[in-house]
Amino acid sequence: MPSKKQPIRAWQRMLSGRRLDLLDPSPLDIEIEDIAHGLARVARWNGQTKGAHAFSVAQHCLLVERIAGELLPRADRTFKLMALLHDASEYVVGDLISPFKAAVGLDYKDFELRLLSAIHLRFGLPAKTPEDAGKLIKKADHIAAYFEATQLAGFTREEARKFFGYPPGFLRIPRLLPLAAADAQAQYINRFQRLSI
Repeated sequence: MPSKKQPIRAWQRMLSGRRLDLLDPSPLDIEIEDIAHGLARVARWNGQTKGAHAFSVAQHCLLVERIAGELLPRADRTFKLMALLHDASEYVVGDLISPFKAAVGLDYKDFELRLLSAIHLRFGLPAKTPEDAGKLIKKADHIAAYFEATQLAGFTREEARKFFGYPPGFLRIPRLLPLAAADAQAQYINRFQRLSI
């Protein structure tokens, strides 16, 4: 008699003890500590950056939130929190580079958006980022990518302009220094807490 197939495990155990179902994520299984821990250990640019440490997705999110705030100086807490959390799904799925995401196809993007929706709901944000806010956060994301590419990932300015556009001259972007995971995690948590007050 043939044995029944075991169901495929579609959940991940988090360090908080939560068990997050990846196919049907519940906001109740999402903790900011898990997000910060994961993002601080996921490398941008597949780890192909200068420095003693990887430039993490946590640092990238902090940079995007800062740039978004400069693009929209009177931005409210909700907008800034959405900017900080814009790549939060990567604490579970990792940071696939854009060329690979394009090769994987739209199902991957739907998966990311379903997880991001649960994250938003967990922290009192709209399930879906409003279109205008999403466009501005995407612009900040491209600007951050330009600075990361030119300062850390070996791109020339011409290459970076081709892929990410040219950043506005009024932005005040400091020299980017990759941090140790624990430091990136602490900065991410701190910024989240300040925006959540």
